[in-house]
Amino acid sequence: MLLEQINSPDKLKQLSVEELPKLAKEIRQFLIKSLSETGGHLASNLGVVELTIAMHYLFDSPKDKFLWDVGHQAYVHKLLTGRRELFPTLRQYKGLCGFPKMRESEHDVWETGHSSTSLSGAMGMAVARDLKGEDYKVIAVIGDGALTGGMALEALNHIGEEKKDIIVILNDNEMSISPNVGALHNHLARLRTHKGYNKMKEEVEQLLKKIPTVGEPVAKTLERIKDSLKFLVVSGVFFETLGFTYLGPVDGHQFDELMESLRLAGKTKGPVLVHVITKKGQGYKPAEDDSVIYHGVGTYKIESGALQKKAGGPPAYPAVFGETMIRLAEKDERIVAITPAMLTGSKLEKFNKKFPERCFDVGIAEQHAVTFAAGLATQGMKPVVAIYSTFLQRGYDQLIHDVCRQKLNVVFAVDRAGLVGEDGETHQGVYDISFMRNQPHMVIMMPKDENELQHMLYTALQYNDGPVAVRYSKSAGVGVKMDADFKLIPIGKSELIRPGKDLVLLAFGNMVPIAAEAAERLARGGIDARVINARFAKPLDEELLDQLAEERIPIVTIEEGTLVGGFGSAVLEYYAQNDVVGMKIKTIGIPDYYVEHGSIQDQRREVGLTPEQIADTVSKFFPNMRFASG
Repeated sequence: MLLEQINSPDKLKQLSVEELPKLAKEIRQFLIKSLSETGGHLASNLGVVELTIAMHYLFDSPKDKFLWDVGHQAYVHKLLTGRRELFPTLRQYKGLCGFPKMRESEHDVWETGHSSTSLSGAMGMAVARDLKGEDYKVIAVIGDGALTGGMALEALNHIGEEKKDIIVILNDNEMSISPNVGALHNHLARLRTHKGYNKMKEEVEQLLKKIPTVGEPVAKTLERIKDSLKFLVVSGVFFETLGFTYLGPVDGHQFDELMESLRLAGKTKGPVLVHVITKKGQGYKPAEDDSVIYHGVGTYKIESGALQKKAGGPPAYPAVFGETMIRLAEKDERIVAITPAMLTGSKLEKFNKKFPERCFDVGIAEQHAVTFAAGLATQGMKPVVAIYSTFLQRGYDQLIHDVCRQKLNVVFAVDRAGLVGEDGETHQGVYDISFMRNQPHMVIMMPKDENELQHMLYTALQYNDGPVAVRYSKSAGVGVKMDADFKLIPIGKSELIRPGKDLVLLAFGNMVPIAAEAAERLARGGIDARVINARFAKPLDEELLDQLAEERIPIVTIEEGTLVGGFGSAVLEYYAQNDVVGMKIKTIGIPDYYVEHGSIQDQRREVGLTPEQIADTVSKFFPNMRFASG
């Protein structure tokens, strides 16, 4: 086994070129087996096996800097840089990260979890290299979906203007998570499929091979003729106009083509873009046939590709969102759904099929998605932006400037709110309460269960006094009965879940069931805890808070969000602003650090958000109350 002999790029370079296809086959076999047991990003990594081998074979990592965009395609890179034995711990608590991680290896020089960042990072490294008088290559690998992101296009423009020596490898597999969209995607499709170009390229290359060996000036002239003929047929002029030397398209699964193009890129002065055509899921038919399902996959059976799914159980919150959107849109033709490249993840496929004229996947363009929604809202439409919490960060300026400031009726369906599990710190949805709560006109709510989610979406779309954010987890619901009819929820009003006289557990969203369980544990220790479903982080239920102040009852706020500026902070601010003193208040939530990957249960345990830990925290905070754990 060649793979077992390789624990560094230096070992890889000891192989002959003829051995590389065998190594590629072994790597695919390894990934298919390993990820069947741990889950992970399968299709994207199967697609870059040859490309990653060729990069490490020809260049010198970590001296040469490899930047992986989005980063979920870096498994092969990890294998070739000494982390093979850690793969059984992939994406598990305290185990191997599913994205590049600097603390793991000197070969990981850039951490990525969001798309379209690599080119800006590469430009920074190249400028630093030149200012310091150092000598190394900077190589950014970016997908065709990520290339459509505004930040990537801004970086292309800057790199081309500055003429820095940077190699951009465009990994063109026609897919990000959902099928790519947009004019640039269509341009790349024409480049990759133009039969006339490919035929002429082969004929010209055969002709050049027949010419006897000549001097360097003549050879360069012949190469320029070859390039000129290429542009007569199909134009890479978009990249050339930006200042790049365009090489390709190149078959990303043929070592001879890859090696030739990457060697040429390494010798070319100034910025180079190597257009590499790959196939997601290459070498594993289930992943080739459905790269969406096998993008980020759980465990599966290798022979059939069948996914290991838990039988039965309540639907996940995103599925409830998708079904509710259809029911609401059937009754109101003003409802429009918008998603930035997350049609599948946001569960809008059925909505798109039923209302194609009212569903827009704008690609990896979160800023555009938010302002596009704002434009719709100015004309009386009811836009719903289905967006992951961690991706909403990328449209924050637009949320402030274009939505909140203009007090427009835009609904943000904030998916993956709270802890997200295996994707880890780059994807944690724990900051949106804090960054949205500081905006005038914004309403922020989160349901305690899946039934309340459908009522909150209905309420948000009936609200006509500004933007509303409805947050919900990626997890399964709690299994409650779903009401047949929608109900309006009074804005800024909480709900009593459990009476109690000793203290109040004031919980927000998905922490309500956790708080209820903690209250049961406290009751067994003789502490009578009241549980309140806050429902709203903004506006707060001021009538409730005033009542609690009159009672002088201790309060514990519980949220699966950052404590810095979060829901608990809002409660403290309310009492401070209203000169209420003498209240005993404890806030429980995410501490001020980045929570790394692992299961959601592991992450909750780390930050103290399990029922047992909440009960224990309460007992320590109120030492005069009797408590017996268990």
